[in-house]
Amino acid sequence: MSVFASLKTSKPNWIISLALLGLVSCSESTTDSENEEAVSNAATVETAASIHATTLVLDAHADIVIPSTSLSYVSDDGTSKVSPDKMQAGGVDAVVMSIAVGPGPRTAQADAAARAEADEKLAAVLALVEESQGSVVIATTVAEIESAHERNQSALILGFQNARSLEGNVSAINEFYQAGVRIFGLNHLGHNDFSDSSRPEFNGETGEYQVAEEHKGLSALGIAAIARINALGAVVDISQLSKAAALQVMRLSTSPVIASHSNAKTISDVTRNLSDEEIDLIGETGGVIHVAAFKGYLLNISEPEFIVELKRLRREAGISEEYNYPYDLYWEIEDPADAAAYIAAASDLMGPATVEHMLDHVDYIVGRIGIDHVGIGNDFNHGSGIEGYDDASEAENITIGLLNRGYSKSEIAKIWSGNFLRVLDAAASSI
Repeated sequence: MSVFASLKTSKPNWIISLALLGLVSCSESTTDSENEEAVSNAATVETAASIHATTLVLDAHADIVIPSTSLSYVSDDGTSKVSPDKMQAGGVDAVVMSIAVGPGPRTAQADAAARAEADEKLAAVLALVEESQGSVVIATTVAEIESAHERNQSALILGFQNARSLEGNVSAINEFYQAGVRIFGLNHLGHNDFSDSSRPEFNGETGEYQVAEEHKGLSALGIAAIARINALGAVVDISQLSKAAALQVMRLSTSPVIASHSNAKTISDVTRNLSDEEIDLIGETGGVIHVAAFKGYLLNISEPEFIVELKRLRREAGISEEYNYPYDLYWEIEDPADAAAYIAAASDLMGPATVEHMLDHVDYIVGRIGIDHVGIGNDFNHGSGIEGYDDASEAENITIGLLNRGYSKSEIAKIWSGNFLRVLDAAASSI
C-alpha cells in the first residue's frame, strides 16, 4: 500500500478506536440509550470512512498560494490549505487550483500586472507538480482525473478566475487553455471589461463605488469569451458574476456551467450567493453548484438584530452601511490594524460556522433542483474554512455529515465528484 493510500484509510481507525474507548470508560450511570447512540455514531463513522476511502473526492475551487498571499488566508503553519499532505490526510483526490487575480484599475498597465500574477500562480502549480516527483499531477480530462485516483496520485485541475488577466484579448483564453486550464470564470470582486461582478468595487482614491451594473451582465468581450470557452471544450464558471451576468451566461453557453464556489442566497442573503432563479436555471441546463466552506456565505445574516449591530460596527469603523454582508467594504478602512479589528468584530458578531451550516446549503440545493446539481468547492486559501472543515485534511467530516443526513453512497459520490466530472466531460464532448 502506498503512503497516500495508508493515510487515506488510517484516520477513520483512530476515530473508531477513540469512540470504542469512550464506550468502555462509560460510568455505570450511563444509560442504555446513550450507549446505543455512541455505538450508532461509531458505526456511522466507520461506514463513512469506507465510503470516503473509495470515493473520488474533488474540491472544485481553491486559490494558489504564492509569496504575496496573505497569511490570514492560509493554514496556521503558513502553508496551503490544500497542500498535498493535507489532501492525502483528508482523502482528497483532486482540487481545482484557480489561477485567480483580484480587482485593479482598468488600465493596460494594471491588466499587464494581473497577467504577470496569473503567470506566477501557474508557475507555482507547475513547480509543485515537478517537486512532487510523480505524486502530484496536472489533469485535464475526466480520464486523467480518474487515472490519478486509481494510481493514488493527487490530481490538480487548473482553473481561471477574473478576465482582467486576459488584457482585453479574448484569444488569450487559448493560451491558458493550452497551459492546461479547463475551468474559466470571468470575474471576481469588481466589474471588469468582460462582465459585471456580484460585488461592485470601492475606489479608495475617489471614495466612490462602481455602479451596480455596468454591462447589464456581459459586455461584447464577455459574450465572445463565453463562445471561445465553449469552442475549446472548457467549462464556464459563474461564481462571482452578477445575477444578470450569470443568467446570461447560462442562456448563451452551449454546455452546462458550474458555480465553483457559491452558496444559496435564500439561506445566506448576500449578493455573492445564488438566487433561486439562478439555482433553478443551473438545474434546467444541467450545471452544478459547488457549496463553499466560507463562513460569510453560509450563515443567515438577515436577522434584524444582527443588521442593527452590524451597522453599528460599520459606523464605528467609518464605513458605509449600504451592504449588509459583514466582510464587504472593509477595504475602505485605510489602517490595516483598524481593518483587522473590524473584520474580527464582524466575525464575532456572526458567530461560528460549522459543517452543519454547509450541509444546510447542500440540502437546500438538492431539495430545489436535485442530487445531480450539487458539489463541494471550498475557496480554501482565500478566506474559507469553518469549524470541522478548515482545510483539506478534514474533508471526511463532510462525508460523515452527508451520511448522517441520509445521503446514500452513490449520492455522496455524485456530490464529491460525479456531478463535476459529468459537466467536465460534457464540455469536452461538445466540440
